[in-house]
Amino acid sequence: MAGIWTVHGDGVRVGPGDVVAPGERLSWPRTIGIGAQHVVAMFGATFLVPLITGFPPSTTLFFSAIGTVLFLVITRNRLPSYLGSSFAFIAPIGAATASSGMSAALGGILVTGALLAVVGLVVHFAGARWIDVVMPPAVTGTIVALIGFNLAPEAWNNVQKGPVTSLVTIAAIVLVTVLFRGILGRLAILVGVLVGYLVAVLRGEVDFAPIGEAAWIGLPEFTTPTFEPALLGLFLPVVFVLIAENVGHVKSVAAMTGQNLDDVTGRALFADGLATTLAGAGGGSGTTTYAENIGVMAATRVYSTAAYAVAAATALVLSLSPKFGEVINTIPGGVLGGAATVLYGMIGVLGARIWVQNRVDFSDPVNLTTAAIALVVGIANYTWVAGDMEFQGIALGTAAAIGVYHVMRAVSRWRGTGAEPASPASVPGDDQRAR
Repeated sequence: MAGIWTVHGDGVRVGPGDVVAPGERLSWPRTIGIGAQHVVAMFGATFLVPLITGFPPSTTLFFSAIGTVLFLVITRNRLPSYLGSSFAFIAPIGAATASSGMSAALGGILVTGALLAVVGLVVHFAGARWIDVVMPPAVTGTIVALIGFNLAPEAWNNVQKGPVTSLVTIAAIVLVTVLFRGILGRLAILVGVLVGYLVAVLRGEVDFAPIGEAAWIGLPEFTTPTFEPALLGLFLPVVFVLIAENVGHVKSVAAMTGQNLDDVTGRALFADGLATTLAGAGGGSGTTTYAENIGVMAATRVYSTAAYAVAAATALVLSLSPKFGEVINTIPGGVLGGAATVLYGMIGVLGARIWVQNRVDFSDPVNLTTAAIALVVGIANYTWVAGDMEFQGIALGTAAAIGVYHVMRAVSRWRGTGAEPASPASVPGDDQRAR
């Protein structure tokens, strides 16, 4: 293992303006310490998905660890990343589980991962330019936003299980975010969950009995998938979100390390697709690259993949303790509702962030109409039943975003109407010109 990474400098210090590159590492004690930080960073969000969807937390952690190792191997140690649970799966898992059980939801996760892996192969051999054509920022931002806001009712359902605990959890997340700098500030969700959990214990909302009954060491609970074609429409939109998240991760790491990682994009997509496929095959939640861990890298300036190997090993060990899994299972609905209120809103706003960062022009009627229709379809959870197939808000909203955008763009180019503003109020500076 020592020969995989070269030691950065003296292995102790990171000089001003320097970064520890993916193929480098600090001394092993420091690398292990940073790896532990990555485990903490992914912890809260990774476990919220199985807790909300009813999946076994230990199984999700197990496949998260395996997926991270695969990711590092497939990307040839060039792209540091931890593969945690993707929030994009929450809505389709919930719908599939309610109608046909957990195994049917796993079938949807498996198919999603397989499709993402195929996309990764296409990108690897044909390049990623076509992704920008099919999913321009106006479309990508809309899809991400509608997924977050579509989940709002789920957050409210959990909040009602413990309103006081939920309020404390939200308040703790808000305060930690602005009170602390560095790593602690970036772990506001995790700290908020811990504070909410303590309040729940004091209020008698936590049942510790299952913890005492669980073994210290044992394999996680595995479940085989089943395939219900009628449910696959729920999961297909997730592929678009995973593509956007992985491509964004590659670009972020490239910007922070000063390395050109474009040629790794296909490998990253394929690796995440394979990890998600394995998770679906055994009972885990679908995976994605984690922004929380980018925060740790930015704070430490250590981009060493060695730290992620340590994080994966740590997660694997924890996943093999049923007692640890039962501890996670004791987190009550009120705490989950508080954390989900913040996280789901953040997902929605991240869609808007994509618009802002890419300077999407909403005076363009194509962009405005695309977002307007797709968001309402997704947030209101429109439903369409076609034979045995049922398509809900996220699937229909995604289809609307892609379809409306490309149809309107093609017609506007043909007719030469693309330059006309969507409305007088949307024209920049129009009020000043009127004066």
